[in-house]
Amino acid sequence: MKYVRMPIEVESPEERGYGNIRYNLAESSVTDRPLSDLKVDLSSIVLAYGDHRGHPPLRDEIAADSGVTPADILVTAGAAGALFIIATTLLQPGDHLVVVRPNYATNLETPRAIGCEITLIDLSFEQDFALDVERIAAAIRPNTRLISLTTPHNPTGVCLDLATLKAVAKLAAKARCHLLVDETYRDMTFATKPPLAATLGPQVISVSSVSKSYGIPGVRVGWIVNTDAKLMERFLAAKEQIGICGSLLDETAAAAAIAQRHAFLPPLQKRLAAGRETVAAWIASEPRMEWVRPEGGCVCFPRIKASVNIDIERFYKELDESAVAVGPGHWFEQDRRFMRIGYGWPTADELKAGLAAISKALDLAST
Repeated sequence: MKYVRMPIEVESPEERGYGNIRYNLAESSVTDRPLSDLKVDLSSIVLAYGDHRGHPPLRDEIAADSGVTPADILVTAGAAGALFIIATTLLQPGDHLVVVRPNYATNLETPRAIGCEITLIDLSFEQDFALDVERIAAAIRPNTRLISLTTPHNPTGVCLDLATLKAVAKLAAKARCHLLVDETYRDMTFATKPPLAATLGPQVISVSSVSKSYGIPGVRVGWIVNTDAKLMERFLAAKEQIGICGSLLDETAAAAAIAQRHAFLPPLQKRLAAGRETVAAWIASEPRMEWVRPEGGCVCFPRIKASVNIDIERFYKELDESAVAVGPGHWFEQDRRFMRIGYGWPTADELKAGLAAISKALDLAST
């Protein structure tokens, strides 16, 4: 496999250096939490090999109230590890993948490294980034092995309704292929949380992690959920050949975080709602910008209007000089007039100041 570093990683805040950023609107998670918030004692853990499928108490917490059992869960090294395992297990050169774009870069780059055939389903701003199921159906070929979706969507925040998910799951079953649903932001929806996608049939695979909703990306824990026991054995084989098992320290910390979900998630929803309204107010007052209002997650994907004459390179230079970080459109293979703005990581004051700095950069870069 030929690996290529992705711009979203090369230019990430952690690579740039957090000390060099004043207003960080580039993050796709909520504010990072210290280990002390989890109220877990790791000092007595015996540093042995762990359960290859994942720490049993962690799998119990993930399975709780989800409609699946712990046996349907494989813990991985973050959602990125889950996506890598799924792609390398199900795809090889000559196979075909159907994947939406824009998307989290790994959902595109790992299949490219494998060398499989790819049909991109490009989502349109003019269509509110809505998914057209008929386009998915038309893209399926005899050699299609995987359909890849994301909801809530990164970077737009658009959510798929249950009817759409069921329709695509039915397409996958008919084509005898698998449907991957990246549900990393499932705990961050502004409407009723949908059922776990993996409950829609054995052909459906869900992926999530503690990085985004729980604000602990330094705990490298994600998971795969699927109800096909034979397929889960294949995923387990891949995990064992990559790293045998996960870190007991990480998995114990993750279990403690998820166990606190009923205390942690409700105030988080209020904070996200406030952040979204801050961005909405800025968009309403900034005539040069437009967006599709997000329905979930902690990010949105506004753009500079086509009618605005702008030196886009100077715009981003002005942001850099003001120590403002956003996720530029090229991170997602989109025009650089787009930018991902995260409203869950910065404080309320930082978010407002960062948005004001974007408006100032627009002033300075106008032609």
